[in-house]
Amino acid sequence: LSTCSKLCYAIGGAPNQVAGSAASFFLQIYLLDIAHITPFQASLVLFIGKASGAVTDPVAGFFISKSRWTKIGRLMPWMLACTPFTVVAYFFMWYLPPFASGRAAWYLVFYCLFQALTTLFQVPYSALTMFLSTDQKERDSATAYRMTVEVLGTLIGAGLQGQIVASAHVSHHCTVNPTANTTDSWHDTPSFPDPSDPLSLQAKVYMIAAGVIGGVYLLGIVILFLGVKEKDDPYALKSDRAIPFCKGLGLTMRHGPYVKLTASFLLISTAVQLEQSNFVLFCTHAADLRNHFQYLVVTILVSAAVSVPFWQKFLQKFGKKCASCGIAWMIPFAVMLVTIPNLILAYFVAFISGLSIAASLLLPWSMLPDVVDHFRLQNPHRKGHETIFYSSYVFFTKMSAGIGLGISAAGLEFTGYKPGICRQPDDVILTLKILIGAVPAILILVGLFILLFYPITEESRKETKLALEVLR
Repeated sequence: LSTCSKLCYAIGGAPNQVAGSAASFFLQIYLLDIAHITPFQASLVLFIGKASGAVTDPVAGFFISKSRWTKIGRLMPWMLACTPFTVVAYFFMWYLPPFASGRAAWYLVFYCLFQALTTLFQVPYSALTMFLSTDQKERDSATAYRMTVEVLGTLIGAGLQGQIVASAHVSHHCTVNPTANTTDSWHDTPSFPDPSDPLSLQAKVYMIAAGVIGGVYLLGIVILFLGVKEKDDPYALKSDRAIPFCKGLGLTMRHGPYVKLTASFLLISTAVQLEQSNFVLFCTHAADLRNHFQYLVVTILVSAAVSVPFWQKFLQKFGKKCASCGIAWMIPFAVMLVTIPNLILAYFVAFISGLSIAASLLLPWSMLPDVVDHFRLQNPHRKGHETIFYSSYVFFTKMSAGIGLGISAAGLEFTGYKPGICRQPDDVILTLKILIGAVPAILILVGLFILLFYPITEESRKETKLALEVLR
């Protein structure tokens, strides 16, 4: 693979990460403090939206596995077709409708639509890794390029969104010294007027950010289409039959390495999602860092972006299972931030969290092709199983993340979160600390424990590679 092809492939996946990053960090606080829907309604939007995206994964995998080869490939037409609709759905996901009573339904519809459309892009895009090259090192290299650019996309998404919408979450009213405020207005007075007018400043800045990120989508798909050539299944014979989707799904669910990998990283990805979705809320309401949250988010993502090449070199030298230890680095520092909410410590925690997030993003997508190769060796003369693996993996990680986000937003509702006020109740602050510190720590530790039983080692990878070369 040429460097240009790897780079074009990597850039093609960046728009999804740009949009996903903006939603992960800012959608929950947007729904609560700008749209002014209740935390329970926000929890329904987040959970049902993630669930709809998750349900779309196996459906997309089914139809893509049935697709015929065209002049531009089997996977590329799906990515080209869904991108314009994704841009429209994303824009309206951040649009503040002029009515107040049906806002929750509005955001639910467009968030579900956005999640479903991004799935129709992500499943063929991630499966495309298997059709770039037959060489494991080349695929690992392409994955490293992809994850580096995707983390940069995450950085661009959160950075753009944070800089554009920061003015919507900064209020001079909330910078007053609370000890000098003898009234109860510090707790009960909203920090902003209700932005029910779609032309209000708060609504405008979010729509501007949505328009900018929508343009990134169009640029990314053009570069992907022009710079990447999809190859047909390199191991398949003309006599090989495509594996039926339902049968293939059953076989993947019984494939030991896949089950262990998926179980481990669905817990780890849920922990990362909880950190992302609650981080801005934590900085705003629990750590008195409301004027620094956009810079802390950028610190996290810059750290993640620059450390992906380091992790790629690390896993090549020491192995992929050994590299997973880096995911646990964020645990002690996140606990320190919760117990000692200091500004300097916050930036240090943000830097270490970025290192861990980079490892958690790179490893599953680097290990999944090894699982697919392992399955291919055990099931020769079958083809079309790649999209089944990728779609079901994304299904489980999205579903677990949706459950986690729904429970966290519902927890804020239960503890009395009130949108727009400067100082939240103590129960809300405690809940945010638990969601940032304790819950992700437990999920990461359990996920890494499951990964200890993952059977594919560096030696077995080499044996599989040799056997597949003989088969080819």
